[in-house]
Amino acid sequence: MFSIYILTYNEELDIAACIESASLSDDVIVVDSCSGDRTVAIAQSYPIRVVEHAFESHGKQRTWMLENIPPKYEWVYILEADERMTPELFQECLQATQQEQHIGYYVAERVMFMGRWIRRSTQYPRYQLRLFQRGKVWFADYGHTEREVVNGTTGFLQETYPHFTCSKGLSRWIDKHNRYSTDEAIETLNQLQYGTVNWRKLIFGATEVERRRALKDLSLRVPLRPVVRFFYMYLLLGGCLDGRAGFTWCVLQAFYEYLILLKAWELQYNQTQSRPVPSAIAESPQLNSTDPGIA
Repeated sequence: MFSIYILTYNEELDIAACIESASLSDDVIVVDSCSGDRTVAIAQSYPIRVVEHAFESHGKQRTWMLENIPPKYEWVYILEADERMTPELFQECLQATQQEQHIGYYVAERVMFMGRWIRRSTQYPRYQLRLFQRGKVWFADYGHTEREVVNGTTGFLQETYPHFTCSKGLSRWIDKHNRYSTDEAIETLNQLQYGTVNWRKLIFGATEVERRRALKDLSLRVPLRPVVRFFYMYLLLGGCLDGRAGFTWCVLQAFYEYLILLKAWELQYNQTQSRPVPSAIAESPQLNSTDPGIA
């Protein structure tokens, strides 16, 4: 058996379905970032553990969770509230924990948007490290999200999990990505100033994760990024075959890239004009990251 952590913030629309999908495990732990809605009340109505902790960043929240909330089992799985555990994935996770061939396993997501699976334009299969042995994996910040740091070898599972990325509506998606774009702008400036393109991993990377992260580092240096990203996703990846939902998804991703570029320009302009800059930059002597990746 393995424990399941569920990370939440204002997830009253998703949390019940997420908990019920995770109830295949007898140790489910909701870690809430001090939500202002009914997330905690709904979670507490289930026979699970619910812990609140003020959010600092995605990486710090995960690391704090792993260090301060002991799970019942050695192996743990991390779920976001808008994701679901499936019976098929649960069984494969059980098998992986029994074999212990690796200390962690990547799982591919199926992005569900406008009532359908957006398979092509989401770079499927796109993997995230979700199942691992506690104490051998921790997390660092990268842009608006996090990056895993592992102490051992990792593998890949065949089963996937559904990710209802816009389950709370387009307004919530736009608001969330408006916030994310600020962190991504800071990371963009980091990479452009201090990062390099890892051509070896880009071309000969052993896994999808290595190739995707190298591709992200390259994409930061491509002129007209929002336009290029749209045509890359819509035509090269085949988003045009995902119908109206695929077109909408590609437009939203291009819009997100444009927000990142605008905010990166704004940060640089404010610095040259000696105007106040976000604390994430002001508190750091330099913009630095050693793990290029993709959002």
